[in-house]
Amino acid sequence: MSKISRRTWLMGSALAASQGVFAGGVSGEPIPGFEQVQVETDPNKPWEPYTDRKVRLGIVGHGYCKFGLAFDLQYHPNVELVAVSDLIPERCAEMAKLAKCEKTYPSLEEMVKDDSIEAIFCATDAPSHARHAILCLEHGKHVATAVPAFYGDIEDAERLLECCKKNRGLIYAMFETSVFHDDLYAMEKLYAANVFGHIVYAEGEYCHPHPIGAPSLPSFRDWRKNGCPMWYPTHATAYYVGVTHKPLVSVSCQGTPDFDPSRRIPNAIGNIFRSEVGLFRTEEGGLCRIIICRSQGEYLEAGRIRGEYGGFNQKFSGDETGKKRYEEALAQGLSLKKPGLPPNVRPGGHGGSHGYLAHDFIDAILRNRKPAVDIIDALHMTVPGYYAHLSALKDGETMRIPTYSL
Repeated sequence: MSKISRRTWLMGSALAASQGVFAGGVSGEPIPGFEQVQVETDPNKPWEPYTDRKVRLGIVGHGYCKFGLAFDLQYHPNVELVAVSDLIPERCAEMAKLAKCEKTYPSLEEMVKDDSIEAIFCATDAPSHARHAILCLEHGKHVATAVPAFYGDIEDAERLLECCKKNRGLIYAMFETSVFHDDLYAMEKLYAANVFGHIVYAEGEYCHPHPIGAPSLPSFRDWRKNGCPMWYPTHATAYYVGVTHKPLVSVSCQGTPDFDPSRRIPNAIGNIFRSEVGLFRTEEGGLCRIIICRSQGEYLEAGRIRGEYGGFNQKFSGDETGKKRYEEALAQGLSLKKPGLPPNVRPGGHGGSHGYLAHDFIDAILRNRKPAVDIIDALHMTVPGYYAHLSALKDGETMRIPTYSL
């Protein structure tokens, strides 16, 4: 994740407060990952209006993280916010007030019946993401969801894919924040330009420090308490899948339980692991290490790659062939900086990715194009974690991972 200065954080926090959205923890400090980040954009690629059309949007979800309004979709110049929804009436009322939206619905199930709504962003509980996306698509709505694409039920992956196949004219997008981190964005561009060659080794890390004995972040029906680390892998797996748009095909994974046996109490799915580390084989034939952990240390949504001719760890480095490819790519006009965003749409939290995911979703609808993370990338980022946990339960037994196509 991008480093930010105290001054930058304060500026971003002030803007967030002025717009009425701030994801604060119990202590009042921002939840890790939600710090407002400023990014250096490509000065040659400012945002320019493409059309006056406004996508008629509904937003669902205003829980502990207030995630529904965290992406500034409500401020996008090509959006008309039609309605908002949350299952808890008080939260729904607060959401409507913050978004300055008059129409509310008590549930997504009611919102999808509104024929005036074209698209819906579902910032709902992780176990409901696939079901909610299917519900929106079946009612003729474009849909974006928070991560992961599904949570724990592998059959949800197949159901979601089949629904996307049946509704090819509609956009499905998963809001995986890592794909718009400055470093991953640059890696993707360089990989597509064949600067790295094949990826020999990649790493992805999602480390969310959590003190021993401290309660989990609040969540709807306590879903955060009833899974396992690898069921929420996409911030890390994006550092391979989001760079190459290729799948991970097998995994050997190990889990680490609490070191005090008295605290190894299985949760509702029988999980005792606080951290899981998987070694994955890639479709290219390389290796990828993914770690999802709650141990102490810095908060991380990070990754790096090493290729045949060059690698990237916050910056590019390579051999003579790699350096030549790198310089040629830049000379031919390849830009490694993100373009500008529409006015009032901030880069936001999670490494300055929020605004870019929002704009990408709306732009994909307007231009009828593939979003940054479509159904195939979403499954290739999420499904590997399901099989990684199965491997950890079998002491690292290698598990094959299915791959997907439209």
